[in-house]
Amino acid sequence: MTEPAWLDRAEYPFAPLWLDLPAGRMHYVDEGQGRPIVFVHGTPDWSFVWRHLVKALRPRYRCIAPDSLGFGLSDKPRGYSYAPAEQAANLRRLIDTLDLKDITLVLHDFGGPFGLSYALDKPANVRSLVLLNTWMWSLRGDPHYERFGRLFGGALGRFLYLRLNFSVRVIMKHAIADKARFPRRIQDQYMRPFGRAAERVATHAYARALLGAGEWYDGLWRRREKIRDIPALILWGMNDQAFRQEELDRLQMIFSHKRTACFHDAGHFPQEERSERVTALVEEFLDAARPK
Repeated sequence: MTEPAWLDRAEYPFAPLWLDLPAGRMHYVDEGQGRPIVFVHGTPDWSFVWRHLVKALRPRYRCIAPDSLGFGLSDKPRGYSYAPAEQAANLRRLIDTLDLKDITLVLHDFGGPFGLSYALDKPANVRSLVLLNTWMWSLRGDPHYERFGRLFGGALGRFLYLRLNFSVRVIMKHAIADKARFPRRIQDQYMRPFGRAAERVATHAYARALLGAGEWYDGLWRRREKIRDIPALILWGMNDQAFRQEELDRLQMIFSHKRTACFHDAGHFPQEERSERVTALVEEFLDAARPK
């Protein structure tokens, strides 16, 4: 498949690979050799958000970063549900197809419940977790999320997301605390995958799923003891209006072996805004877990 002309190869110098799924083709990158690390993005981003970590880690680790269906360079099939359970199943199929063993999952935003679903199903195959501004429980009943979900999950949200590319043009830009780390050329790499209204359906599906998939999230939460003893590194942008101190506190409760680093000068995307510090912390965490 021909790469799009807009792709910045200097920023994203990775060979494209594809996994055929029943609903469409999933794009992913598979760089380096060694113990596997699987990076799972949220919305409205794609594997581009992991480029700094992949470039830094691929000399010693095998770095796999997929684009969920509907995002990035993956297919955006019409009529597909883009439900969290389906996206989690696609991730599991990628891991199984590549026969990845003893993996580290690096998860952000919606990538959190997708990847943690795999960890809950196969905890023995997950060596460690790196979690950035994410969650794994139902958000129903929380006024903070009810307001957002009801506003953007309905007809108005559909118009804003599909017609105006609101999720990238407004929400993502607003979620970046340090605008100096988000220049126009980088913004462009996030906007281009959603050039037409038909290519933005998944972003609105996620807005609906914030509240609509509550039962599925609760199913994850009820099984949280299965991942309690997996070592976890939690990296948190504190200027995040989506995931706050309350969500950080609840996430930390899950794990018996955890380390937390808070970024008071970053918003929802610490891996974009403070990539150097995030990379250093992840490298230190992974090195500590390497066999002697």
